[in-house]
Amino acid sequence: SIKMDLLHSNGVLIIQHLQRDYRAYQEFLNFMSHVGDPRNIFSIYFPLWFQLNQVVGTKMIWVAVIGDWFNLIFKWILFGHRPYWWVQETMIYPNQSSPCLEQFPITCETGPGSPSGHAMGSSCIWYVMVTAALSYTVRWKDKSAVTLHRLTWSFLWSIFWIIQISVCISRVFIATHFPHQVILGVFAGILVAEAFEHTPAIQTASLRMYIKTNLFLFIFALGFYLVLKLLDIDLLWSVPKAKKWCANPDWINIDTTPFAGLVRNLGALFGLGLGINSEMFLTSCKGKNSCKISFRILCIAASLATLQLYNFVKIPTHTEYLFYILSFCKSAATPLTVVALVPYCVHSLMRTTEKKLN
Repeated sequence: SIKMDLLHSNGVLIIQHLQRDYRAYQEFLNFMSHVGDPRNIFSIYFPLWFQLNQVVGTKMIWVAVIGDWFNLIFKWILFGHRPYWWVQETMIYPNQSSPCLEQFPITCETGPGSPSGHAMGSSCIWYVMVTAALSYTVRWKDKSAVTLHRLTWSFLWSIFWIIQISVCISRVFIATHFPHQVILGVFAGILVAEAFEHTPAIQTASLRMYIKTNLFLFIFALGFYLVLKLLDIDLLWSVPKAKKWCANPDWINIDTTPFAGLVRNLGALFGLGLGINSEMFLTSCKGKNSCKISFRILCIAASLATLQLYNFVKIPTHTEYLFYILSFCKSAATPLTVVALVPYCVHSLMRTTEKKLN
């Protein structure tokens, strides 16, 4: 406990230093915090990659879901405090001289802080994207191509670490994580992504396998929660702290609670399984149009546009269970739209146009 308090107090000093000396970069750091938001995986990265390479897109969803599930379990085990409430409750500062940490609209997350979900989600997804891009260049054999591969390798991994460091600094800057929590998140994300580099079975998984995986993840998480609750361990201990110490009650969002993330991810995995095993997917993404650049570009544009419209659909938060059900459905609709609905509509449109021309 003493060592952890020392780690936290040193972390507070770093946060104060960042908030004092990096004020000019506030907008950029807030932007990088949004870049690391796990929800961007489903609304931006996945639609782009799935239409370019279905293997990479499928892996991306699996990595994101399993990574975030592990993040949830680790958060429940590690009981990590967040800086913005820890400084208000710790007894290590004499005469109640608690440091003043500035808060922002994205500071007041309600779940435990360790490991960082943003850092973990960002590292695992960017790891998948970088390794996928490098897999194309590693096949080059002649000398000039080998040199180009090495330059590409250095460039992409440099971009990877620049993004991860920026996301980590941003999460520390807004006082929602301690430095050790974001570092743990980055390396945990890399480990999850690397594990899926050696798991080809996900590419041929049936709908039944997707449902079984969903049930296992949900039952294990719920069972773990209930067992610890029977032991009088409250896994939602962080929510009252967030509500108590957040500078603005309007910044508290039910979408950041532990179970909200779990439901959102299970919905995304179910939607992916439903889409990949649908007739619409087989007709469009496995048909003759799937090889055409125009087909893929139209699918990307239509998917991104449609998913942006989904952002305008606000789920009511007054009833928690209703929120979880609707959140599951909305999350399932995202990959289903990208994998099946949009490609099928584009395929039908192109086929109709070809018939008219003929």
